[in-house]
Amino acid sequence: MNFRLKKWVAAASATALTLALTACGGANQSSPATSSSSSNKSKGKITIGLSLSTLQEERWQRDRDSFVAKAKELGADVSVQAADLDDAKQIAQAENLISQGVDILVVVPNNASAAAAIVEKAHAAKIPVIAYDRLIKNSDVDLYISFDNERVGQLQAEAITKLVPKGNYALIEGADTDNNAHLFKQGQMKVLQPLIDKGDIKIVYDQWTKDWQPNNALKNMENALTANNNKIDAVIAANDGTAGGAIMALMGQGLAGKVPVSGQDAELAALQRIVAGTQTMTVYKPVKKLAEKAAELAVQMAKGEKVQTDKKINNGKIDVPSILLDPIVVTKENIEQTVVADGFHKKEDIYMNKK
Repeated sequence: MNFRLKKWVAAASATALTLALTACGGANQSSPATSSSSSNKSKGKITIGLSLSTLQEERWQRDRDSFVAKAKELGADVSVQAADLDDAKQIAQAENLISQGVDILVVVPNNASAAAAIVEKAHAAKIPVIAYDRLIKNSDVDLYISFDNERVGQLQAEAITKLVPKGNYALIEGADTDNNAHLFKQGQMKVLQPLIDKGDIKIVYDQWTKDWQPNNALKNMENALTANNNKIDAVIAANDGTAGGAIMALMGQGLAGKVPVSGQDAELAALQRIVAGTQTMTVYKPVKKLAEKAAELAVQMAKGEKVQTDKKINNGKIDVPSILLDPIVVTKENIEQTVVADGFHKKEDIYMNKK
């Protein structure tokens, strides 16, 4: 790691380490991530800088709220900035957080590569950086915490191929600038490629969705339908926003509910589409668990404590110590046992359009 502890903090006791290991998924973790800021914050209040790509989507509002609440519970302040999907704005906001003297930066990069500049600037000020949910590429980022995003793509493809084992597929992927979008696709192709090789499935359309915007997904799906004379049997959409755009295009051709469509994030609108029958599934990522764990780790690292990780993910420059949580498939059949049981959404809200 770029930051070596100048001194071990007394709080990094065996008990604290045990708690960290338990929350990270077991006792077999082996890769330590350590850091220290220029001012050792083992005493006094910690300030965390939280840099978000956007707050336009429901999902990121939930991340912010859970992260801030947990940080405050742990005695830390959080300064939040949202970049409105603008790379330059995110870098400028991060520079502002650095100039404010935050003790650690937690970054959801808008652009996986452009955000490397944030890591470099933070490290110059001896401030560690956690990549949250999305990996920061080609950088010395100190820690990466997310869900197993390749597994997300596998779950999407498994659900759709179970329903449509043969036919023409359209892939409505996420933003090309988001490393997660590439991981989702890798996972999808692990399932799809053997069926493609057998000749059972044909990918007739495959396009990234600029900035993850539903309107761009709508245009992509309209193009897919036009290019194939509406002969599309299944759609793998990378998240619920792109799924919503794809479903709008299918509605325009009278195909909504006839063509299976995947999703991700368990957004309320997506769950309403699932119970209505126009969206097949979504992948639920318990963001409260992710955000709370990230807040705990941010506080530990700001104090100069050592955290333990069980994985390393290469970002093009280094093998980044990483913590990956498990995603969950949600369908019409298990909505109540998953998102409702977790309090993620209320049953009455999900079924409000059902009579």
